[in-house]
Amino acid sequence: MKNKIQALAKQYAPAFIDIRRHIHAHPELSFQEHETAAFVRSKLDEFGVSYQAQVAGTGIVATITGQHPGSKTIAIRADMDALPITEANDVPYKSLNPGVMHACGHDVHTTCILGATRILQELRHEFEGTVRVIFQPGEEKHPGGASLMIAEGVLQHPRPDAILGMHVQPTMETGLLGFRDGKYMASADEIYITIKGKGGHAAQPHLTVDTILVASHLVVSLQQIISRNNNPFSPSVLSICAFNGGYTTNVIPSEVKLMGTFRAMDETWRFRAHELIRKQAVELVHAMGADIDIEILVGYPCLYNNEAVTARARALASDYMGAANVQDTELRMGAEDFAFYSQEVPACFFRLGTGNAARGINSGVHTPTFDIDEHAIEYGMGTMAFLAASF
Repeated sequence: MKNKIQALAKQYAPAFIDIRRHIHAHPELSFQEHETAAFVRSKLDEFGVSYQAQVAGTGIVATITGQHPGSKTIAIRADMDALPITEANDVPYKSLNPGVMHACGHDVHTTCILGATRILQELRHEFEGTVRVIFQPGEEKHPGGASLMIAEGVLQHPRPDAILGMHVQPTMETGLLGFRDGKYMASADEIYITIKGKGGHAAQPHLTVDTILVASHLVVSLQQIISRNNNPFSPSVLSICAFNGGYTTNVIPSEVKLMGTFRAMDETWRFRAHELIRKQAVELVHAMGADIDIEILVGYPCLYNNEAVTARARALASDYMGAANVQDTELRMGAEDFAFYSQEVPACFFRLGTGNAARGINSGVHTPTFDIDEHAIEYGMGTMAFLAASF
């Protein structure tokens, strides 16, 4: 099985590099992946793979059945959306959609999962069980396409025994894979605060409520929620990233708006922190004579890699790629809506090396110069096909 998958991945890699370039050149924003989804469906039709379309809007769920479909079900997932970034790369496959770019590698994820799908369909008589292939919209935007696809039953009838996903890693050389079991990526919640009070002349602050001063105290004060309440061995981050108020030099504004993010690795602490943020913000602002509106949007949960599934996936990846090419990867405060799946069924989310330092291919994700060493396509599609078939 391994030798067959490696041979097919090598044989099909040039065609799938072209597929990746097509997807990269035609990026679409979250929940607007209409042309991308149509392209994926056309390839599934070409491969003879059955699927359900229009799941959570543009999502697709394909099914590959082995010799005994009911014996076990394994799900594999790709995300399809792009980011609102203007591409700076001068390459033949540069984005043709102004202001939109596959800067997070979802074009690679979709391509590799399509490649794995073709391989698995060709070898379906040589493995047991069923492989469910999820092409998901909206990973980059709240509430996350994963949560919507789960709500529409993607993890039911039958329920997968495990789910696998991967993400490009530009700081890791092509040919390497990264795994970590247990807690892996943080939850991500959005904070919106509006501080309101009587504005007025800056020379007469005693006749106003100085919303700028109140907001400044609040930004500093909120940091003690992390430093004095959280277990220091469980990382979390609270960052206020936008401070908007005022429009000139001599007027105290009647309103200041703050926006930020809260990240955590522990679900219990996560929601306790929400309560502390609200309490501290409301009481401090009221004590300084202002009014406040505060909203905390609950976003992606923590991503948890099941220990047994991850150990199995890592062992298989070591067999497929060679043990020297499989590494430990670090804990990350970034978030990923694959976490929704990991909260429902045993999961493994791993890293696919896509960098090539010698060729200068090492720009980070979410940057206008992000790109990949396209040899990673062969490794990504082959690894995912081997993991799914072996599971």
